[in-house]
Amino acid sequence: MAVQSWIDIVKSSKKTALIHDGKRKIHYHFKDGKEMAEEYDLKTDELIVRKWRHKSTLGVQGCWQVEVGEPLVSTTASLDSDVIKENCCNPVFVRKDTKINFQWRIRNLPYPKDVFSVLVEPPERCIIIKTSNKKYYKKFSIPDLDRSQLPLDSSALSFTHANNTLIVSYKKPKEILTFEQELLKELKKLKGTAEGDVDCKTQ
Repeated sequence: MAVQSWIDIVKSSKKTALIHDGKRKIHYHFKDGKEMAEEYDLKTDELIVRKWRHKSTLGVQGCWQVEVGEPLVSTTASLDSDVIKENCCNPVFVRKDTKINFQWRIRNLPYPKDVFSVLVEPPERCIIIKTSNKKYYKKFSIPDLDRSQLPLDSSALSFTHANNTLIVSYKKPKEILTFEQELLKELKKLKGTAEGDVDCKTQ
């Protein structure tokens, strides 16, 4: 029932579609005031970007928070060269899903694979990455499973390491695969306008 309720929330949201640059861009307005923006590859139907925006208690529009895709680059930091920037050698944590897996890539981790330990922590509803050399630790949840109130399964988790990048994969449960297929069918029915010819209908 929980999965169905999330499907209902998404289906009842106000959606605007835009086709641009080989992508299907969808903007969702939910009844609670939250907004979600997604971008899908037109050829493969793979999700490239998902980000969220919430209003504060005073009704001020917050900044976009990226859930899937490359993190947003701060324009203020790039305009002012004196701003303290994050070291380019620091680990970069990015979620990039495939059709069948939730997937995270952590770049700039130059350690051998046997140093890494990746495990599911069901009571905390999260995945933990740690290294035996104490050089990296990360704890993160899977929002898709939380929204649908689905349990975490250790057997769905796997990881590989290549080119200084740790790739963590979590096999999507069948409920999520069904939901994503249903949603994609619905999104394809939306009349996607070309960029520059879009009625934004934002309130």
